[in-house]
Amino acid sequence: MLTNCKILVASTAGFCFGVDRAMKMVYNELNNRVKKVVTLGPIIHNQSVVSDLEKKGVFAVDSVKDAEGCVAVIRSHGISKSVYDELDAIGAQIVDATCPFVARIHNICLEHSRRGYTMLIAGDKDHPEVIGIKGHCEGKAFVFSTDKELEEIFKQLSKDEKIAVVSQTTFNKSVWDELKNKVLNAFDDVLVFDTICSATAKRQNEAMELAKSVDIMLIVGGRHSSNTLKLKEVCSQYCRTYLVEDYKELYDLDCSNVKFVGISAGASTPAYIIKEVERTMTEILNNEENFNFEEAVEQSFKKIYIGAKLTGTVTAVNKSEALVDIGVKSTGIIPASEITDDVTKRPEEVLAVGDTVDVIVLKTNDQEGIVTLSKKKVDAMVGFETIKSAKEDGSVLTGVVNKVVKGGVLVSTNGVSVFIPAGQTGINKGGSLDDLLKSEVNFKIIDVEERRNRAVGSIRAVLREEREKARVAFFETAQAGQVRTGTVKSITEYGAFVDLGGVDGLVRKPDLTWKRIKHPSDAVSIGDEVEVTIKDIDAENGKVSLVMKKDEDNPWTIFNRNFGVGQEIKVTIVSITSFGAFARIIEGIDGLIHISQIANKRVDNVADFLEVGDEVNVKITEIDAEQKRVSLSIRALLPEDEDEPAVAEDEPETESAVVYSTDDEHPENDDVEVIEEVIDASLSDEPAEDESEVKEED
Repeated sequence: MLTNCKILVASTAGFCFGVDRAMKMVYNELNNRVKKVVTLGPIIHNQSVVSDLEKKGVFAVDSVKDAEGCVAVIRSHGISKSVYDELDAIGAQIVDATCPFVARIHNICLEHSRRGYTMLIAGDKDHPEVIGIKGHCEGKAFVFSTDKELEEIFKQLSKDEKIAVVSQTTFNKSVWDELKNKVLNAFDDVLVFDTICSATAKRQNEAMELAKSVDIMLIVGGRHSSNTLKLKEVCSQYCRTYLVEDYKELYDLDCSNVKFVGISAGASTPAYIIKEVERTMTEILNNEENFNFEEAVEQSFKKIYIGAKLTGTVTAVNKSEALVDIGVKSTGIIPASEITDDVTKRPEEVLAVGDTVDVIVLKTNDQEGIVTLSKKKVDAMVGFETIKSAKEDGSVLTGVVNKVVKGGVLVSTNGVSVFIPAGQTGINKGGSLDDLLKSEVNFKIIDVEERRNRAVGSIRAVLREEREKARVAFFETAQAGQVRTGTVKSITEYGAFVDLGGVDGLVRKPDLTWKRIKHPSDAVSIGDEVEVTIKDIDAENGKVSLVMKKDEDNPWTIFNRNFGVGQEIKVTIVSITSFGAFARIIEGIDGLIHISQIANKRVDNVADFLEVGDEVNVKITEIDAEQKRVSLSIRALLPEDEDEPAVAEDEPETESAVVYSTDDEHPENDDVEVIEEVIDASLSDEPAEDESEVKEED
């Protein structure tokens, strides 16, 4: 038996960014598909992954025609521009999983070929990625991978041609450095774009350094994978290097006198295959010669069955899955979708390396040596007991809204999805359930269906209880004259209702503002946060009257503080009547310029002298604060015209007038007759029968 053997696994081994992205996209389409899903060629060069997709109904097609009416996933290698056009022509739904680094090369080729550059592409001319790159060139384009091929291309080009050079993302870095320099020396106008993927270059460099320090090197990946073959190529310079597709091929290798083994893997190799190769190699090197690995795996699987509850240790976590040691030869994998029911959390936020985790077996795969597990289902089993207890004792639960469904939302709590009907969400009619997405909510369980492990909850029940508590607290502490802050909840013709927290108070239209408004919505909007004063409380009937306008903003207070009889001021004409004009002194205070006070001569038609909007100088001739009346005069500021009387001979002069605060309308139509009667009375020797007709309405 050999002992003290060491296996080193490259940190860059396995899925690259582009492949990982493509895999997620195709599995996402598989989960959400409404049409048949196909891939244009194998999604990646790994038969294990391709076989798994085929079991799920996703097949690779070689012809664009086979994608007609389907969801066509473009693999990370990318395709030619013409293939995009063909897919559009047959009505295929395109899901473009082209690696962003490859797409960048497409853009470079398209842009520079249109500008007249001849494109030189370093790569394997038969590789799908290179075929796709060349398919985005609109001018001359040549592919080369060796010095000899490059020399043949030089013979077809002149020295003064404009040249742009790119490379396949997985091209050998050292070969690229050598060949691009030859292009630079051969032409006068050369643009070189280093398009080897940084991850590929890093993987090759790490594998090469690892190969220098081990006895043998294992490269794990598909035999049709370009980057996997290049890894084998660079490592073969330093030690014995084997390319294996899975752990079964290890038994055919010569491992005599081996103490140090290096492992790297192509960008298309899943993590679980790398792990199986590492485990199997450890057994081969360190266990007795008669150890039968396949027999041990079979024995281990006898202890595992679908639905079994196991306890394991997390050995790795990434964005797509968590690896778990469950004490058998097989690799335990928890897909991201089975880690948690909370869609707001990433796998690494739930699990960490070294965590002990309870899981349920979802399926086993003897051929690939993996066991698919679920942590979410164990959490749901435990969580459902909490749900049932909450229903019995009426306790409040907290969860996160993770999905809007027909008729309501799903809330994740204790690993269980609880359905909350739209009517129980607390969202007002006309509101959107989407506003609740990803928010934390408190709710009660109102129904449990144990047979189907289903539960129904109510956010509204909690809100109702909280509001009732707030209502009781309000009436225990609130007093008339207190200032409170609330939110405008609704608006009617006669006022606005303000939510004070548990209680809705009414601000009537006259109490909203000192300004003249036609409708309460002119002063406030639903959702406004406002400061109000409690005017009156009827605790028995649960009614509260509020005032929003403030005493210090009363226009009469401001007017009396700043204006007096005899003062000359500038005003703005706001309306014209048959007996005079109303003029705005300040916001909320309008004075009347009687027809007899407009000019120093007879005025028959006010509109001949004044228009709405005119600014004029006037003199305050009378203030009746109690009756809220102000008289204004233009005539008092003008010299007397002795040739023509200012008023009709049968009308004595007067300075009486009426003022209206902004919550009154100026008199019009029938009211004009009343005003004229009062004015006529004021011009006669006898007082008006009822002067109250011209006072401000309450």
